[in-house]
Order: sequence, then structure tokens, then C-alpha cells
Amino acid sequence: MMSNQGENQIKEIIKVAKCSVFFVDDDQRVTAFDIGSVALIQKYAKEANAELHYCQLESQFRCSGSDSYLGWLSYVPQMKNAEPIAFEGEYDIRVLDTPEQVRDLIFAKNQMNDHSRLLAGYCWEWKTDGRKDPSHKDIQIGSFAMSWNLGSTKTWAIDPTSVNEIGCIHTCQGLEFDYVGVIIGNDLRCENGHLITDIFARAKSDKSSKGL
Repeated sequence: MMSNQGENQIKEIIKVAKCSVFFVDDDQRVTAFDIGSVALIQKYAKEANAELHYCQLESQFRCSGSDSYLGWLSYVPQMKNAEPIAFEGEYDIRVLDTPEQVRDLIFAKNQMNDHSRLLAGYCWEWKTDGRKDPSHKDIQIGSFAMSWNLGSTKTWAIDPTSVNEIGCIHTCQGLEFDYVGVIIGNDLRCENGHLITDIFARAKSDKSSKGL
């Protein structure tokens, strides 16, 4: 938001604060211009003669505190040469053939407590026109058609009718659901047993890919 001001946000936070706390995951970036790596924090802390302390967050509440789930999440997309690991805890993970099957399953799960939602990768254009029109369908795959989350609310994730819309990373991140149906687009595919990511298959309106 303030990328046109200041020299470097990490440098300025360390300089201005008596104590700075950074929560860092070097594997996660939303845009090509995101900063915040451990190495960059170390660099500016050293320049400021700041004392560094390291803590490792070992688990997460969002996955019922399951380390095996986190290990599986690294193994499936083949990150960090992760090894296969046995699941512990109760999870319901399925791979379905059509978006209609994903939608119908999430609709059924949502009947329990309104804690299930549909999400998709950014492979379909986000058109500003018609953002409040529920008949406007952004995501179309064959006969399947649904809207990105409409512009008529700022609380999509907890709106009782939002299961009828598809959420994006910006409207769902940091929030918890019991069940999530993810519609995978052309930016992720499997070739010869390997997962391939293709940033050029994303929508042209995806600003997070600019600069790559």
C-alpha cells in the first residue's frame, strides 16, 4: 500500500521500534514485490546492531494441531523434498473429476453449520463490471458457471449466502472453514508424475504475477 514511500519497511520497523516481532514463512508470497524473508530481517538487524532472538512455531490450530497434515501439505506439491508421512487425525480429502462434483459436495457439507466454502485459483478474469450482479458468472468450465465473490459485501467468508460464490485468496486468507472445495485451474497441472505451475495460465487481471 505504501510501496512508494520510505526505503525499506523492515529497516524502518527495526529502526523505529524498541522491540519488533516478525512472523515469517519464507515459502509464502502473494506478489513478486512482497518482502519479509528471514535473511532480509537479519541484514537490517545487523546494520542496526539489534539483538536477534529466534522462535520456531511448531504447530497450527487451523489444522487441529496436526504436524502430519503440515508434512502432507509440503509433500503433495513436492516442496523441500518432503518425505511421505502417515496421516494422524480425522480429515476428509478427496480429488473429484468435475467442478460440479466439488460444488455439490460443498453445498451438502455447508448444510451442517455454514462453515464450508468454494475457492479457486486466479485463472479466470476478475471483471469490475457486474461485481454486484449475482447473475454475472466469472468462472466457466464447460457447463459449470459461478461468480467470483461479489462486490456487495466485505464479509464474504461469513455471509450465509456466500457458499453460492467462489472466493479468492484475498477474501479467505486468515479465516477458518470446516470444509473447502478448491477448483484448480490451468496454472497447476501434473506431467510425468510431477506437479507443474504455470504462471502464464493465470488471468491477465492477476496483479500478483506482475514483475515475475
